Amino acid sequence: MKDNKVNRRQFLKSATGAAATAIGFPYIVPSSVLAAETAPSNLITLGFIGVGKQGTDLERAFLNEQGTRVVAVCDVDSLKLERARQIAEEHYAGQQDKSTFKGCDAYKDFRNLLSRDDIDAVVVATPDHWHGLIVTCAARTGKDIYCEKPISQTVAEARQMVKVVRRYGSIFQTGSMQRSSSRFRFTCELVRNGYIGEVKTITAGMCGPPMECDLPPEPVPDYLDWDMWLGPALWRPYNEVLSPHISKDIFPHWRDYRDFGGGATTDWGAHHFDIAQWALDMDNSGPVEIYLPEGGNEITYKYANGVILTRQEPKEWKDYTLTFVGTEGKIVVHREYLNTWPDNLINVKLGPNDIRLYKSNNHYADWLQSIRKRSKPICDVEIGCQTAIVCHIGNIVYELKRPLKWNPEREHFIDDPEADRLLSRPMRSPWQL
Repeated sequence: MKDNKVNRRQFLKSATGAAATAIGFPYIVPSSVLAAETAPSNLITLGFIGVGKQGTDLERAFLNEQGTRVVAVCDVDSLKLERARQIAEEHYAGQQDKSTFKGCDAYKDFRNLLSRDDIDAVVVATPDHWHGLIVTCAARTGKDIYCEKPISQTVAEARQMVKVVRRYGSIFQTGSMQRSSSRFRFTCELVRNGYIGEVKTITAGMCGPPMECDLPPEPVPDYLDWDMWLGPALWRPYNEVLSPHISKDIFPHWRDYRDFGGGATTDWGAHHFDIAQWALDMDNSGPVEIYLPEGGNEITYKYANGVILTRQEPKEWKDYTLTFVGTEGKIVVHREYLNTWPDNLINVKLGPNDIRLYKSNNHYADWLQSIRKRSKPICDVEIGCQTAIVCHIGNIVYELKRPLKWNPEREHFIDDPEADRLLSRPMRSPWQL
């Protein structure tokens, strides 16, 4: 699949050793893996790492994309792992009008999946605290990467991910899929081209920051490798809230807790803040001040051009909006609707001299097309990094409960060593980035 890269077998001889050292464990390479043949050049072979509810949704989506083959899945929960394997094999059995199909391997350790030289690309949908390690390791082993948002657990981790992805030439798509929505793209084009005049404020409807984990301990179920689930996070006892049984078919709540995620700040922030950054042409920069209004709990960012971006607590689904207010108009955009003031803004046809933004109507197909072209997709790793930074520095203000000034070029707080220490966090031994 990667004609312009080093032969996979040659690459792995040098890269897997470096990657294994970087994460503190040796690779285990089955003989069957080493004997695997390279996929046909017109087929992108995929491996899925993390196949809980979001991971299986992604698996089903990619199974329906032309020119792909899901050949491996990985999870520390054996029940979810078996479900993901069955989803792939039942899909291909149906395609071939057969009762059964074998050809999707299941792994409990992501390192074994990444060691396979017949896998072109991986989809990473683990809890957020695993993203940095898995992504950097995948890049070092020559894989292209689709990573769920937010791409990282910290600012330092996000920047390191960019460096490694760039060094090894991986095609990286961040799962901030609102960029592939025509509503959000059109909104950003209206803002960029001045159709609402000078932008003054942006309001993002979303909930707030994470909290410390105080869940009571419960017995670890026999189908789950809890130590591996924790990985680089600080050890704590198991609780089903963090990794619910497969039969419940619900999203887990690990992101609510600081050790594993960034709350809604990184969850919805990786969508709404991402669109705000796109609209402001800030994909390579960010805000310069972050604060909490007097007596409030709604994080506020100020950009160097004076634009104010504020989180607003939603009361119901219809409130998960982005509102852009300018000197000559206003736009409210939601995943299900778009409203403008004046009303006729919604019917604007961009002129030949207007800025037109990257067009993607399918986030998954866009990544696959970029793999084939060896080009950047709509939500490249640098974009994912910058959006993650906006989310993380907001959470740092929540944690410290005081205003901070940010230097987006140097990616450090101004004259604040205490805040700077929160830009990274230690990983539990033996894991290291």
